[in-house]
Amino acid sequence: MNQNTTRPPWSPQSPQQQEALIRRCSLVGILGNILLSAFKLLAGFLGQSGAMLSDAVHSLSDVFATAIALLGTRLSQKEADREHPYGHDRFESVASLALGLILLLTGLGIGKAGVEHLLQGSEALAVPGTIALVAAVVSIVSKEAMFWYTRRCARLLNSAVFLADAWHHRSDALSSIGSLIGIGGAMLGFPLLDPLASVVICLFILKVAADILKDALSKLLDTACGEELEHALRAYIAGQPDVAAIDSFRSRMFGSRVYLDLELQVDGDLPLRSAHAVAQRIHDQLEQSFPEVKHVMIHLNPTP
Repeated sequence: MNQNTTRPPWSPQSPQQQEALIRRCSLVGILGNILLSAFKLLAGFLGQSGAMLSDAVHSLSDVFATAIALLGTRLSQKEADREHPYGHDRFESVASLALGLILLLTGLGIGKAGVEHLLQGSEALAVPGTIALVAAVVSIVSKEAMFWYTRRCARLLNSAVFLADAWHHRSDALSSIGSLIGIGGAMLGFPLLDPLASVVICLFILKVAADILKDALSKLLDTACGEELEHALRAYIAGQPDVAAIDSFRSRMFGSRVYLDLELQVDGDLPLRSAHAVAQRIHDQLEQSFPEVKHVMIHLNPTP
């Protein structure tokens, strides 16, 4: 799963614009999933399809996932205070962690139900109805549209938790493809394909859960920013006037934001005020040129 959420140049800049985008994206996710879950539950019961019921449970978990994404994003945008002088960015990673755990439990539950139905044998399984097949098609189209919309919002907000929510929508679309194959196969005379589709859905969900949990944990553990961003930052710093060398470069992810600790060589004969002006200029330009960089700490060393 690609977790790149670098903010494009057309991103909303004001807090009001960001809040409006968060509200719209969350509303689309929550209302869309409630309606889709209700339809798939109805189709699963009426069509006697275990695969569609599993798919409905997956969609229902998306409602909680989007609510968690909304809560985590809003909490992460709170200003720094006395008890949290570095801000609240890691709330976003905590929300992603909770989202990954929900997906993990959902996937395991669906897989367990699918295996139990497989063990019952084909004689005990009912043939799904047409409404279950229709629900699978509707789900694929709807969830893929929600994936692209939420992914765009995640890029605009530079939000890892909304990106995780987008991939949750994509996993639901993929699981609905499994439902479509399983339901269609069962209607053609292969009833075991319906519970088998539930097991396939479980595997899709577990893969997405693992990716989300891995990304959330890495950002909670002060993992360095990626090689591509580090290379760009190093090149930018080395090209600044008055910088003789980069003695030390350390980065860490703080939620979806980057903190930098730098040691730079400058002319040892520079007056203190001039040296401070060099450090301040580099600090300001880094934060302006790289939106993912939240804070820069610079220590200056004199040239030999």
